[in-house]
Amino acid sequence: MLKPEENSTSQSAPILLQPIGQTTRITLHAAAEPTRKRRGEAAEAAFLARATALGFSVLIPWGDSNRYDSVVELNHGLLRVQVKSATLYAETRYRVKTTGANGKVYTSKEIDFFVGYIVPENIWYIIPIQAIGQRKGIRFYPHTRRQSRAIFEKYREAWCLLDSCLSVRLRKGDPRRCRSKNLDHRCALCPQRG
Repeated sequence: MLKPEENSTSQSAPILLQPIGQTTRITLHAAAEPTRKRRGEAAEAAFLARATALGFSVLIPWGDSNRYDSVVELNHGLLRVQVKSATLYAETRYRVKTTGANGKVYTSKEIDFFVGYIVPENIWYIIPIQAIGQRKGIRFYPHTRRQSRAIFEKYREAWCLLDSCLSVRLRKGDPRRCRSKNLDHRCALCPQRG
């Protein structure tokens, strides 16, 4: 187990891994100094740990000149992923920017998925970039019961979208069945969730 120093002011996000076919569990922590760049790197490391634990192959591009942080693959080709995280809970919500350092909103020509990671809650939102539209930021309300605010809740823990074809990803409304035949993990709204 990797741990940040006891007296450190860094934030850590625990990830529990259980490799397929083994009983050994490995806990990884992504730690970061309290700077935006370091927190982003920790969120990317947490994504790498979680996605690989689910069986995805994850590729990390050399340098940070691309508009995506990672590339994932399971059975439907390579998909570009941008990971953003939120740590501050304010006004009953978490907020993440959907723009890069240049202030431009990510597009489907640059990335395939936008992943929002809510660090204090250890919640992941796997969102097809088309669902973001032209929003410069999106809000997550993991504790609300108001449907008008919960427009991104259908993407909570929707890892199955990373293993589905484009037409399935873009389907509106809640899924009638799981979007992936290859994952044991079920998304928050999956009808097969047990």
